Amino acid sequence: MTASSLFDLTGAVALVTGASSGLGRRFARVLAENGARVVLVARRKERLDKLSAEIEAAGGQALPIAADVVNRDEIARAFDAAQARFGPVTVLVNNAGVATPQSFLGMREETWRQTLDINLDAVVATAQEAARRMVASGGGAIVNIASILSFGVQKGNLAYAVSKAAVLQATRAMALELAPKGVRVNAIAPGYFSTEINADYLASPQGEAMSRAVPMGRFGQEGELDGALLLLASRAGSFITGATIVVDGGHMLAIAGR
Repeated sequence: MTASSLFDLTGAVALVTGASSGLGRRFARVLAENGARVVLVARRKERLDKLSAEIEAAGGQALPIAADVVNRDEIARAFDAAQARFGPVTVLVNNAGVATPQSFLGMREETWRQTLDINLDAVVATAQEAARRMVASGGGAIVNIASILSFGVQKGNLAYAVSKAAVLQATRAMALELAPKGVRVNAIAPGYFSTEINADYLASPQGEAMSRAVPMGRFGQEGELDGALLLLASRAGSFITGATIVVDGGHMLAIAGR
């Protein structure tokens, strides 16, 4: 079997949350480029429509669905729409997330609640919806997006770090229960990646100082999560479950070495 056939996703139906921008947008593109029919889920429909048109213009197939991941009914409807258009979802990329930096002493209750609602509760609920359907249809793969802050902490990001640490444990617990049922569950823990959301900050003097702490001397670029995603979503990762792939340019090594 060739490497290209191992990573081929022809016939797969991949649902990506948070697909309207940032890493989610890239995830949707690379899945489509490798043969998957992609279901694009986010709140901003106009952005999803634009991405869908771009994917289809490149020869792929996409279905944009406006939905709020904190609303279980809307997520269930997204899976229903995906199945009606393409068939059962076989790959879930649980990507939607939010970060609102605030000091612990100054953190507002609504910041804590919103961060946990989106980064943890919605991740678990969406994975549960996907897993129930995958078990019924013969299996699949779930890829949760964690963070290097699943392992360490950073000043001003308590809620985010707590939520992402919980995603890591949730991934392991899901994997243990679902392995006998044909559903693999893994996570990707990115370091700092330049996206439209954080580009200004990462280009600032503070961001440049942070990049010097990364052993590779820079932040991650758009396509550098593609390999990890394709491994976990495709048959190339058929015996991998409960794992977390850290993609951070060695940043965790530097943190651990302090």
